[in-house]
Amino acid sequence: MDSRPWLGAYPQGVPADIDASQYLSLVQLMEESFTRYAARPAYAFMGKEFSFGEIDSLSRALAAYFQGLGLVKGDRVAIMMPNVPQYPVAVAAILRAGFVVVNVNPLYTPRELEHQLKDSGAKAIVIIENFANTLQQCIAHTPVQHVVLASMGDLLGGLKGALVNYVVRRVKKMVPAYNLPGAVRFNEAVDRGTRGTLRKPDLKPDDVAVLQYTGGTTGVSKGAVLLHRNVIANVLQSEAWNKPVMDKVPAGEQSTTVCALPLYHIFAFTVGMMLSLRTGGKILLIPNPRDLPAVLKELSKYKFHSFPAVNTLFNGLAHHPDFDKVDWSHLKVSVGGGMAVQGAVAKLWLEKTGCPICEGYGLSETSPSVSCNPVTSTEFTGTIGVPLPSTFMKCLDDNGIEVPQGQPGEIAIKGPQVMAGYWQRPDETAKVMTPDGFFKSGDIGVVDARGYFRIVDRKKDMVLVSGFNVYPNEVEDVVMQLPGVAECAVVGIPDEKTGEAVKLVIVKRDPALTEEKVKEFCRANLTGYKQPRSIEFRTDLPKTPVGKILRRELRDRK
Repeated sequence: MDSRPWLGAYPQGVPADIDASQYLSLVQLMEESFTRYAARPAYAFMGKEFSFGEIDSLSRALAAYFQGLGLVKGDRVAIMMPNVPQYPVAVAAILRAGFVVVNVNPLYTPRELEHQLKDSGAKAIVIIENFANTLQQCIAHTPVQHVVLASMGDLLGGLKGALVNYVVRRVKKMVPAYNLPGAVRFNEAVDRGTRGTLRKPDLKPDDVAVLQYTGGTTGVSKGAVLLHRNVIANVLQSEAWNKPVMDKVPAGEQSTTVCALPLYHIFAFTVGMMLSLRTGGKILLIPNPRDLPAVLKELSKYKFHSFPAVNTLFNGLAHHPDFDKVDWSHLKVSVGGGMAVQGAVAKLWLEKTGCPICEGYGLSETSPSVSCNPVTSTEFTGTIGVPLPSTFMKCLDDNGIEVPQGQPGEIAIKGPQVMAGYWQRPDETAKVMTPDGFFKSGDIGVVDARGYFRIVDRKKDMVLVSGFNVYPNEVEDVVMQLPGVAECAVVGIPDEKTGEAVKLVIVKRDPALTEEKVKEFCRANLTGYKQPRSIEFRTDLPKTPVGKILRRELRDRK
């Protein structure tokens, strides 16, 4: 008897398990697609398309260049770029050379960048010149010996490339002055590699593919060690999950994914780039998702079928005046991840696109996808769905014992996508892995009889009011239903009487919204201890580059 009640929720055609052993490495997966789909476009960027064949030859040359530097199998190479075509080229090159990809957030400060380069032991970095100044400030304190310097227009060809670089450097002034002696230009590195030969490394499923640094919400940023087989498994799990609706893309039409989330984020890395490589799909690379008019202008030029995003992006787009200039009618799947999708946003998205948001759940430590709502759902469930094929989930108490169905407990995950551990941190790894191989997520959830999981919150985001647990997500979801609220966040603040009290921070959509209106609405919708004691209006909320709201900063700034 299979102890997975959730299998009953699987749409027809989705298997209970996947076989990740069909590939020995991500390189085998990529090279199979480079050959099979050589003539198809793999990426679209600033009006230019790049075929699988072109990505194949560019990455082969860059891989040969890296090997020529004397790096050896298993060496770490960092990538610090937005969504430009050099990103997937660099990823393929690093893996094909036998090295490990270290994804770096391009908006890091020198201090954060130094920590990650030192911690990972990266010997080389591929960086776009816009952030070269950041690297200059810390490179002396890191093990980095080789810098490959990209610019926005590298791969756009002669005149167009030169024009784009001129605008970025001179008109928009997006490239602060820098000095990186010995840095080699991206196109020059590719040129040199073309004259070299690529020695095929002997890669195995248990070799490290990616070091994915977690946001550091739990203190110092740690590298999740993702093996080739972890990422392969998650690609195959995601492919199997999306199949019921992606099969509806008309024959002869190439499936196309919008990649507005940054590729350095594991959600876009796996569910965008790697999944699209596997399926022979095309990716629309969006370099700056915060520029909503530019995003919508780009989308208006294409038919697209898949849109992975976070709540903030869905919300921003759906409220934008240019939204209707885009043809949303081909959209087959909208996957929400990274943070809780709010009911009001999901409702509006469905009304405006006809495509429901399927909320999923994952972490850097799980490559990332763990669970998702069925892609055939026609309504928003407010849950994170059910575990993906080959994945097991349960809720544990503080002693590591599974809690009864319906009781809150820490979500623990077991499956082929779970990391090997934290990079060179056996102590931290031991804290999150159970003796029977489950990874403890730090998220508190409940599961119902059908196997659907719901997040009630992160362990440390919980607010304790007179001994009652208040989960910020719940209060935020309620407040978002109040007309006039654009965004909101809830944190706990110290309170003499109750220990902690609920503080609500709101960004208004309607200037006429008052504190009294908010309080009245909360009184009508929330029990006493859950109602906010303090309300603050702000023009914006602090967020990570991916759009996750930083509750920690709100707490610190009281």
